[in-house]
Amino acid sequence: MHLNEQARLNAESTPNVNLREATLVWAKIGLLGFGGPAGQIALMHRILVEEKCWISETRFLHALNFCMLLPGPEAQQLATYVGWMLHKIRGGLIAGTLFILPGFIVILCLSYLYVTSGNLPVIQGLFAGLKAAVIVIVLQAIIRIGRRSLHTAGAMALAVSAFLAMFLWQVPFPWVILLAATAGGLASRVSVGAAVGKREEPEVMRSADAAYVFRCVAIFGALWLAPTVLLLVTLGPDNVFTAIGGFFSKMAVVTFGGAYAVLAYVSQEAVLTYNWLSPGEMIDGLALAETTPGPLILVTEFVGFVAAWRSPGTLSPGLAAVLGGALTTWVTFVPSFLWIFAGAPYIERLRHNRALASALAGVTAAVVGVILHLALWFSTHALFSATARFRFAGGVLELPVATSFQTSSVLMTLIAAVLTFRLGASLLTTLTVTGALGVATYVL
Repeated sequence: MHLNEQARLNAESTPNVNLREATLVWAKIGLLGFGGPAGQIALMHRILVEEKCWISETRFLHALNFCMLLPGPEAQQLATYVGWMLHKIRGGLIAGTLFILPGFIVILCLSYLYVTSGNLPVIQGLFAGLKAAVIVIVLQAIIRIGRRSLHTAGAMALAVSAFLAMFLWQVPFPWVILLAATAGGLASRVSVGAAVGKREEPEVMRSADAAYVFRCVAIFGALWLAPTVLLLVTLGPDNVFTAIGGFFSKMAVVTFGGAYAVLAYVSQEAVLTYNWLSPGEMIDGLALAETTPGPLILVTEFVGFVAAWRSPGTLSPGLAAVLGGALTTWVTFVPSFLWIFAGAPYIERLRHNRALASALAGVTAAVVGVILHLALWFSTHALFSATARFRFAGGVLELPVATSFQTSSVLMTLIAAVLTFRLGASLLTTLTVTGALGVATYVL
């Protein structure tokens, strides 16, 4: 055997890692997982690749590329996948759960504080400052994703189309994603046909265990959907818990493009369709998620908590809210385990599928426009206290009322922008400074 081949096999091998030690490491990653997906992926790379040497650079990037193909939080799925590689399903469950658990507990406590003490000047000031930072953080996400994905006129057109579809005509996010993926896939067919005269088909991996995949789909599919089906049968379609389970189960299938992209969809539905909370409260929820460890998509826990708090039925508001937050988290994250465990045998097939890669490139381009819509929506409701709606080109244009301009909020947003773009401050630093400024403004 050649030396370079032996080195490759050594790099690709999985070390014999003690499960107890791995559990402690996953708990550490869950507790330190601040800074959004980029920070969490960097943290895992430092610990798993550089310090522990449990996984090679090649396998880490391979796993990350696979997770980027899936709906859902890519950082949590990456942890689940590496845990699966080390200790199969048991390891994946431990890694993925511990990645979520600290943030889930923190947001549960903060959500209770929010609904019970949100009218206090200190709390109002804190969230006013955090909202200013959130606007800048979302703008930073637009710039980062735009630089990575908008390299062609077609990609720019998809971004603009996605923005107009959601901003002007309120097209639901799933339809935007479906149309963008279709456009990207069609572009791949045209380019491949022009280059080689036929569509590229990946070879099916004969080594994939179909029985294993079937068991994964059956077990985790049932775990994912059973609560919602049970609620539908026992409580009916109009109950708040049934609505929470149904909506967030659907959301879990279309969460391509990261948390900021799907937040536009969640905001649109939770505020306008279900009336679970106000625009300002939705921004407050995102601010909570930005300040806690774990995936940013845990903001959905806050939405479910508030929705159930306000429609508890025969339960006490506190118990209903806890159940609402837990249900939301369950139907949001159980599908991530399903995608990882069932998709692992087919990784190579997915990675080398040209049409799928092109479709996802179309989705990524459209996501830029979706996040731009989210940024404008957040800015309108955070920097102005009133908006007005106008009919335009068959759609509805929501614009801020100039006289409702919030001077303090604008100033804090400018400070957050200087800290982020000019001084290169970290996420936590920006949130701390603007939060303190907000408290000082409201208290004084």
